[in-house]
Amino acid sequence: TKFSAKAIHIACLTIGGIGLSSLGLTLFGVEFTKTGLIFPMVCIGIAWSSILSMPYAMLSNALPAEKMGFYMGVFNFFIVIPQICVNLFFGPFMKHVLGSSAIAAVGVGGISLFIAAAFTLWVRDHKTAARE
Repeated sequence: TKFSAKAIHIACLTIGGIGLSSLGLTLFGVEFTKTGLIFPMVCIGIAWSSILSMPYAMLSNALPAEKMGFYMGVFNFFIVIPQICVNLFFGPFMKHVLGSSAIAAVGVGGISLFIAAAFTLWVRDHKTAARE
């Protein structure tokens, strides 16, 4: 294929980061019309489609078929544990650090997508890993 799953995922996460971060601009006086919200929502949708599929595609290419179920189960811990942590700790963080600002929380989400894209740079493509 022309682009690796890793490259596509990085691009999609970055696009999503742009979309969420642009919504955070309302903290600085930028106002969006209903039509103006289409761009951020499309960006977020692109990221969401990648988040739901590309990590599994990258992982499945690197796993032996006979161990796929086990490793996918372990991989799901890396989805569930952060969700539990956010549910437990982001409320107080939002209240005390972000001043209960929901839009600031959206901005944190945008920054988080940029960080996720940066961390994805360290993921080795299965083809690259096989050559080493």
